[in-house]
Formats: sequence, structure tokens, C-alpha cells
Amino acid sequence: MVGNIIENNMVTISGKIATEAEFSHEVYGEGFYSFSLEVPRLSDSYDRISVTVSERLISRECLEIGKTIEVEGQFRSYNNFNSTADGSKLILTVFAREINFLEDERKVKNPNQIYLNGFICKKPIYRTTPFGREITDILLAVNRPYNKSDYIPCISWGRNARYSSNLEIGDNIKVWGRIQSREYQKKLESGEVLTKVAYEVSVSKMEICSEEQNKSEEKREDNDENV
Repeated sequence: MVGNIIENNMVTISGKIATEAEFSHEVYGEGFYSFSLEVPRLSDSYDRISVTVSERLISRECLEIGKTIEVEGQFRSYNNFNSTADGSKLILTVFAREINFLEDERKVKNPNQIYLNGFICKKPIYRTTPFGREITDILLAVNRPYNKSDYIPCISWGRNARYSSNLEIGDNIKVWGRIQSREYQKKLESGEVLTKVAYEVSVSKMEICSEEQNKSEEKREDNDENV
């Protein structure tokens, strides 16, 4: 385990390692690696979720493609600036604090779960799908130490969509759900079409936080400022 648990951002995902761990970045001499984890859904499909891990937590060689692991950590965001035509973008990744190797992923009851306590930082957008399903897009700012925040896109459905469509910027809410991935295509100025992956939290439960709840649930101090 690295540092203390941040109680307003908790993730547990389980699945098979889908890609080799590649160098991501370095902070104060500590190297970090990223890889993709195939996390099964209730159907036969899966979500391919990005995971970032410190070299001090586990060696790169242990993260072999095809191995089944459980990752505990936080869902974090950061801006990736590069010189390509794609420009800057928000990167979302599960920052691993603990990794356990599993014998059989089928024994895991809930392979994809997340809890967030954050603040609405953009007016929620309510919409309906061509099939009439109600959806509200939410952008949640989740605080972490050293005056940083993670900006997490969330999607609520049905009754939760109608409820969250009336929320205002600055409202403090808790959400429970799962991380989901989806592919989309982006056309560059050159005419080239890129297939990219977006991540968001599919909300299964939400509630408004009161000031009393916030005071009684102050997050513990975290000793790192990585990612």
C-alpha cells in the first residue's frame, strides 16, 4: 500500500492485463507505468480501463499480459500536452495503490466499482437517446491534497438523470457506480480518422451531501502528489 486512502475517491477493478506496461512519467525520481486492464461486464463484453502504477509498488516484469489482477486505488485525471495535431486532452486513469493477483476472475462478485464525493463543476446536460433513454452528463471535481482536483465525467440514467439535471454548479454529491470505456472516432485536420477511447463513470446511485456530512467525513492527509 502506498500512502493513505483518499476516502472521497475509491476504486476497485478486476480483470486481465491486456497490454504491456509502458513508461508513463516520472515524479521526483519515482517512475510510473501504464497498462490497460480488461474488466468484464455483466454481458460478454468488457471495459478496457487504463491503470497507472508506481515502480515502487510492483515491478514492471510482474505485469504480464493475460494475468488476472485486482486493482485498488483512485480514478484520477490530468492534462496531457503534446505537440501533435490532437493537442491537449484530459487523461483519465486508475491510479493503483494496491495490486493483488487472482487465480480466477469469475470468483469476483463485483469487478468494477467506484465511489466519488465531489462537486458539480459544469452545468449538467440532460438528453435522450434515439431509443428514448434519459441521460444526464455530469462533470465532477473531486478534491485531493495539495490543492489538486480530479475532473471526472459521469453519466446518470433514468430517474437519476432527471434528478441530476436540476443540480447546480457547486453542488456537492456522492456517486456510486462503475467505470466504463467507449470508443469513438475523431477526424484530424489532415483528414486522418483516429479511433480513441473515452472513460466515464456510469452512476448507479447518487445523493446530495449536507455540510454536516462533509464535516464528519474529512478526508485523511495523503503524502504523495503523483499523477
